[in-house]
Amino acid sequence: MRIAGVTIPDNKQLAYSLPLIFGIGPTRARTILKEAKIPLDKKGSDLSPEEEQSIRVLAEGFTIEGELRREIGQNVKRLKDIRAERGVRHERRLPVRRQRTKTNSRTVRGNTRKTMGSGRRTLEKT
Repeated sequence: MRIAGVTIPDNKQLAYSLPLIFGIGPTRARTILKEAKIPLDKKGSDLSPEEEQSIRVLAEGFTIEGELRREIGQNVKRLKDIRAERGVRHERRLPVRRQRTKTNSRTVRGNTRKTMGSGRRTLEKT
């Protein structure tokens, strides 16, 4: 079964396979299945064509996949264009929402912590 260009696996329960779609999480997946009156533990291979269609219609009622990615990208671009702090942090590839950068995000920032033995040797007077 395909929804919004994503293939839903047949061998997984629908409550766990619907969140593979970008924009649908566990809570929204359960909501969709309850509205479609489909048990949460039903697998994709056990669905009838009418059930597949009802899931597809309910899922596509939300902003998902490409449309959601495009919307998020436009929001980030707008923040960069107006030179907002969050936009600048996105440009510099730093954590955007006030996380600490002293010990986290080392690989993104490119600075790895040196051990005491390698960079801090003092010259002894002889």
